[in-house]
Amino acid sequence: MKNYLLLFTALVFVISCDSGDQSSSNTAKVYYGGDILTMVGKQPQYVEAVVVKDSVITFAGEAGEAMVQAGKGHAMIDLEGRTMLPGFIDGHAHFANFSSQAIGALLLPSPDANANDIPTVISILKDWNTPENRELTGWIFGTGFDDSVLEEKRFPTKHDLDEVSTEFPIMIIHISGHFAVVNSKGLEVLGITSETTNPEGGLIRREQGSNEPNGVLEELAAIPHMLKALTPKSDEASLKFFNAGQDMALAYGYTTAQEGRAMQNHELLAKMADAGKLKLDVVSYIDYAFVDQYMGSKWNSKDYLKHYRIGGMKVTLDGSPQGRTAWRSTPYLVPPDGAGADYSGYPAIPNDEDLTAIYEKGLRHNWQTLTHCNGDAAMDQMIRTLGPLFEKYGKEDRRYVLIHGQYIRGDQLEEFKKLNVLASLFPLHTFYWGDWHKELIGDSLGNKISPTRTALNLGLPLTIHTDAPVALPNLMRVVWTASSRTSRSGDIIGEEERLTPYEALKAITDWSAYQHFEENSKGTLEAGKLADMVVLDKNPLKVQVDEIKDIQVLETIKEGMSVYLKE
Repeated sequence: MKNYLLLFTALVFVISCDSGDQSSSNTAKVYYGGDILTMVGKQPQYVEAVVVKDSVITFAGEAGEAMVQAGKGHAMIDLEGRTMLPGFIDGHAHFANFSSQAIGALLLPSPDANANDIPTVISILKDWNTPENRELTGWIFGTGFDDSVLEEKRFPTKHDLDEVSTEFPIMIIHISGHFAVVNSKGLEVLGITSETTNPEGGLIRREQGSNEPNGVLEELAAIPHMLKALTPKSDEASLKFFNAGQDMALAYGYTTAQEGRAMQNHELLAKMADAGKLKLDVVSYIDYAFVDQYMGSKWNSKDYLKHYRIGGMKVTLDGSPQGRTAWRSTPYLVPPDGAGADYSGYPAIPNDEDLTAIYEKGLRHNWQTLTHCNGDAAMDQMIRTLGPLFEKYGKEDRRYVLIHGQYIRGDQLEEFKKLNVLASLFPLHTFYWGDWHKELIGDSLGNKISPTRTALNLGLPLTIHTDAPVALPNLMRVVWTASSRTSRSGDIIGEEERLTPYEALKAITDWSAYQHFEENSKGTLEAGKLADMVVLDKNPLKVQVDEIKDIQVLETIKEGMSVYLKE
């Protein structure tokens, strides 16, 4: 009987087709023949077919009715047993920097690349050092080195990078995005000497026993300089960078990407949008130091203009937990080189009055605000400054977002629930740095990083994210880590904090659309929503959890148009 019904359905599809031209943008398309997972509701729901016309889903449901809704002359697209879901929406990433990962020397450790020791880092940089590559920005650059995984268990220094070149400036970016290392020529170009003082919220590491910089730059001693090394020098290079980053996003199933800390790079995104280069939607959150410069522009809108918009403001309160610059209320068990036993990280904005003024500015202008916090001391600062302001301005549907929240305490989750703050957590840490976190803060606290289950059970609106290019923008790996919480060593990092695979998928589709105020147009496969869809080679709900990380994106569809097709 089942085979008979399948045959009947197939015949209905064939009879319903027309021999007319199916290439017109006005031609309805009917997707069928696979697992079509709508992401509607608390439990998985499948439909037999989805009808798309003029960039919008017009029907999702039973096959026979789909034929009626599609009308004559529609195009038939057989999924051939593959799985279709809504297009992916990363809860937090840095889209403008995808290009540096796509083009620069890739210094990630295994399994993403093989930069597992400093000699390999040096070798990769030497191979990348060609006149054509240097011409892109004027620098030799690479991204993704990770001192917690390198065999030497230390940062490379200027002396290591000088082995690559002393003639040209070099900058490599830490996997966290919060540190950079430059060679001697790089220090010279940046004007950093033994006389240069540490900026507020940053640190220039020094040679032991002297004030001479060793090439390692932390936080606000690094981040403002990164754009110098990673900014293309010509329009041709800018386009090459942009296309490489966008192509990477599309290959991982993104139909909406976030630029989670836009500074001058907003100008490049706006320029590419104006030129019609964007194939997916990009929403930017402007760093608080740049809001006067950019928030008054035409891009600051709830609606996309040529696939781009500014969604609000970004505030950063501390640094990286794996890099030990996250601001904690108790000391790290393993302090960084040169730090004392009482070292607990440090704030990016030490004065509460300054932070209050920043938040109040956002509230006066009704800007959605994302706040980066990793350490519990930083989250205490966020709570004690936002709380009184929300009493003054109201907390209704502002959708303020906590970004990362690695070392969040249970009482803080409850406070964020009271404040109606969304939590965008980062369970990728359980794989990449779960073992390292246990060394830094102990087994008990280490098992509670990215407490997704606790947050969800408390009723906190939840998303998960890649923070790419901190890691590759591989959202299937995010779903796997949220569901598995398995570390590099094979340990389980907080089994009780696991999400189900369906919940993890909700967090990169339906719930992430809500985070961005886009739940009426994205996040599920329903009539009236944009035809933003992704096709996978396997169904994440029908494989073993450990197989989810290997699922491949076969096609990405933005508003009914195929924008990526795996070769």
